[in-house]
Amino acid sequence: MYELDLHRTRSAELRRAADQERLAREAVRSGRAARREEAARHAGAGAESHTGRSRRPRLPRTA
Repeated sequence: MYELDLHRTRSAELRRAADQERLAREAVRSGRAARREEAARHAGAGAESHTGRSRRPRLPRTA
């Protein structure tokens, strides 16, 4: 009987851990989706860069 109780306890712990991991994954996915929607909303308004710099990297300073 002791082994059955251990099995049930361990099974319950594993299920709780799986539920927590599932909720964490869902939170990450929803955050990513929200960021994508926000980026799409801003990209639709204007596709220009927010910085005044060009995309080409600057040359390093000489000593």
